[in-house]
Amino acid sequence: MSRKPISFRTELPLLIWLVIVWGALWRDFSPGNLLFGALIAVLVAKLFYLPPVELSGRFNILRAIPFALMFLAKVVAASFLVLFLAVVKGPKVRSAVVAVPLRSHSDLMVTATGHVISLIPGSLVVEVDRSTSTLYLHALNIYEEADIDKIREEVQTIEARLIRIMGTREEMEALNAEVRSGMEGAAR
Repeated sequence: MSRKPISFRTELPLLIWLVIVWGALWRDFSPGNLLFGALIAVLVAKLFYLPPVELSGRFNILRAIPFALMFLAKVVAASFLVLFLAVVKGPKVRSAVVAVPLRSHSDLMVTATGHVISLIPGSLVVEVDRSTSTLYLHALNIYEEADIDKIREEVQTIEARLIRIMGTREEMEALNAEVRSGMEGAAR
């Protein structure tokens, strides 16, 4: 597989992360060990194909804090729902695999959205189609088409919040345009 050349600046966050993981694995953050970890990180990045992690360069802390609180509330509420379903309904609970197309085609956004969804009990990402940015989720408590629409809407809402926190300017503009066109459509 041929690999497009990636600039050092683009690859730097990956290299830093690999060095931190190296130090954590050895429980040794001495300069010598970190230097050796950096050599290993460069070797891994050059020998193995790793898609570049392209960061937007922006992070909105004022949106991240409410998102974290919303996430914790969803985890608690979903935990109680799964407990209820397991105790009361047991094996009668119906589930489905739901395809959810995402707006963003950024690997970072798709991954972040998938991880957030998987951490909320009751749903799990079972497949990701990178070419179309589609997440396939296994979701509990699905009985009708409205339940599927609700899952899709929830995932897309989480993705929109993540875009507002750390998306690129282009993703933000597309999201804002979508919101504006949705408001114009609702006004008609």
